[in-house]
Amino acid sequence: MPPPRHRESNPNAPAFDVRGVLYRVVGTDLNQLSGVGSYMALKLVAECGLDMKRWPTAKHFTSWLALSPGNKISGGKVLSSRTRRTKNRAAALLRLAAATLIRTNAALGAFYRRLSSRIGKAKAVTATARKIAVLFYNTLRFGRVYQDPGVDDYETRYRQRVLKNLRRRAEGLSYELTPAATIELRVS
Repeated sequence: MPPPRHRESNPNAPAFDVRGVLYRVVGTDLNQLSGVGSYMALKLVAECGLDMKRWPTAKHFTSWLALSPGNKISGGKVLSSRTRRTKNRAAALLRLAAATLIRTNAALGAFYRRLSSRIGKAKAVTATARKIAVLFYNTLRFGRVYQDPGVDDYETRYRQRVLKNLRRRAEGLSYELTPAATIELRVS
């Protein structure tokens, strides 16, 4: 079993070793998911169960949690893409886990901060909760182990994605992008 990512400081936590029991039952360590502690992992397993075969894909799972956008389309025009209201306790737990990532050095924390500055905190919490739900689904269904790449890796991948999109848009307009360091100033 890998070492714990963070210390438990919940006064209402169970008196037994939840993490060890969950590791034996599930087969993987759910505490490696960012924002998910052992008590929250226990609650999530209690709400969702261990058999993820009820949902064919992670998209079905996030739709059941009401964490994916519900697109209302009429005549080819998107009328609304709001998420549905739900009383699903697992979705509430995942939103709580997402909200705890605001000050972490995890890749999901950087994702949350970038989205919250652009679209607002409430939508960023829902989007981050959806990402955690997909990681939770893949961990339970396929036994995948989550390794957090960290903030630096996330930022470099984000920067590369932005540059790739800028280059593509510039080529569409018949322009060429050059890095600022290689531009020579010509004084005439």
